[in-house]
Amino acid sequence: MVGIVDVAKMAKVSTATVSRVLSNNMNVTSKTRDKVLKAINQLEYKPNRLASNLRKMSSKTVMAVVPDITNPFFSSILQGFKDVALENGYHVLLGDTGNSLEQERDYINLVKERVVDGLILATARLSKEEILAASQEIPVVLACEYMDGFDIPTVAIDNVSAAREAVEHLIRLGHRRIGMITGPLDVILSKDRVKGYYQALNLNDIPIVGVLIQEGNFSVTSGYETMLKLLALKDPPTAVFATNDEMAVGAMKAIKQRGLQVPNDISVIGFDDIPLCGLVEPELTSVSQPRYDMGYQAMQMLLSIIKKEELTRNQIVLPHRLMLRDTCCKRSSPML
Repeated sequence: MVGIVDVAKMAKVSTATVSRVLSNNMNVTSKTRDKVLKAINQLEYKPNRLASNLRKMSSKTVMAVVPDITNPFFSSILQGFKDVALENGYHVLLGDTGNSLEQERDYINLVKERVVDGLILATARLSKEEILAASQEIPVVLACEYMDGFDIPTVAIDNVSAAREAVEHLIRLGHRRIGMITGPLDVILSKDRVKGYYQALNLNDIPIVGVLIQEGNFSVTSGYETMLKLLALKDPPTAVFATNDEMAVGAMKAIKQRGLQVPNDISVIGFDDIPLCGLVEPELTSVSQPRYDMGYQAMQMLLSIIKKEELTRNQIVLPHRLMLRDTCCKRSSPML
């Protein structure tokens, strides 16, 4: 890679002079400035945006990357990020990937240029190797998600246990034919929640029926569409576990559109406990994540790494809670 030394050699000046040109220091003659800029262009040198790191400068800025800014789940997490950052004199740049792998990759490549001091990923859909490589160049913390097998600092809940608890609640109500609407199965959180669903069924000697598991994309629309598929089965489920609240709300719409009632005909459980849960009718039972605390602790961890403070632990698992509301009841008679 071309460095500031190469530019200095070609322009026949000192590295300090190159640095002054890059920082627009006025104590450089026009002739010298032109020589340095010409060398930069010829060598296609891309200067570090923090003055080439020569002075170990800090931008006092961190970046938080989320998969979908329109998803209300992330609002409290972002608030936690911001509050800790401001308490410590830092600013937060927001990167929204729109669930795009390429956009996630672009943000990671951007921070490698040291535009920011650290990175929090609330999405981790890239390969483990790419994220690990980024963490070796700049402080990285994962919030909500994690990378199995790598020791990257992480704040999350136990998604397997949370999903198992939700499904076991339905089983205790007498349901044995339980549908599941998952998020994208290339996301580790979706895989963990499916694993919890499997565990609950296996522990209660309930056979796993593949057709009862439908993949969505975390949107209301996907919840609606996948629920229609479940309702079209010859023997539809008496209960459904959706792995986020937006898909659960979409499922409720499909159930009502088919002339059925929640929970009398079909019980529904969501995941995340976003504010929408208390606004829909009936109010949605959901697994609650401590979203604000998740963001708060993730930012604390990131700033500790930036300040080169020793972490007491790399992996933080926060508690979840099943919030019981009105969308679940004991199994009723079979639907006609």
